[in-house]
Amino acid sequence: MKLKVLSLLACLAAGMSSSFASEGELSIGTEGAYPPWSMADAAGNVTGFDADVGALLCAKLEKKCHFVVQAFDGLIPALKAKRFDIIISGMSITADRKKEINFSVGYAELANMFVAPKDSDLAGIKDIDTLLKSLDGKKVGVQAGTTHAHFLEKRVPGADLKTYDTLDQMQIDLATGRVDTAFADASALQDFLAKPDGKNFQFVDVKIQSTFDPSLGEGIGVGIAQENTALKADIDKALCALVADGSIGKASQKWFQTDISRPCQ
Repeated sequence: MKLKVLSLLACLAAGMSSSFASEGELSIGTEGAYPPWSMADAAGNVTGFDADVGALLCAKLEKKCHFVVQAFDGLIPALKAKRFDIIISGMSITADRKKEINFSVGYAELANMFVAPKDSDLAGIKDIDTLLKSLDGKKVGVQAGTTHAHFLEKRVPGADLKTYDTLDQMQIDLATGRVDTAFADASALQDFLAKPDGKNFQFVDVKIQSTFDPSLGEGIGVGIAQENTALKADIDKALCALVADGSIGKASQKWFQTDISRPCQ
């Protein structure tokens, strides 16, 4: 499924802000640079798991949708400024983010992992406690504004944290040895390992679930402005139906080769 990106500047110029929801349309903020969740090409098409979830959700809600590409750490400020109606961008539900915006029910969840060179002293570690202790003093790459960054700031204050605007920037520094390891969700790092640059790297065999620490969130949700309570109710109902009928699970199998859907609690 491909949904055409609606230029943010064009939206602002036309005064379209968050009026889409009331006119039978939704504008969706997404990063567009975090494969396989969200990828925007030069022609302005958004693909990936987030695009498929957006298409499924909009079909269920009987609304037309437009994607707006925005740097990840600018998504919440842009939503609050009414530059789009909702966020679908692999965004974890966290206590800090809920102070700024509302979230739908969690509809997906994926383990978080580290990648390191095969000859690294990190490569053979099998348990979380040993891994976190071993990160002290290491240069660790994370994407700015993510739960991964917050987790490391909290759990490994002695790590030399290197933050990046995009996943690609982080992977370049990992491949060239500017960082010792990188931390992200397993799907994003699997994409790196499948590339030529990743041939000398491997996963550290420790899967860190969100239940390990609240800073890692409560699953992936749709970001919604706090005042849009009716829209949240509609989205929650639609997402629960899409998880229950297997639609989101099928989309995740397509992009992750596993079912990462999360049943409604």
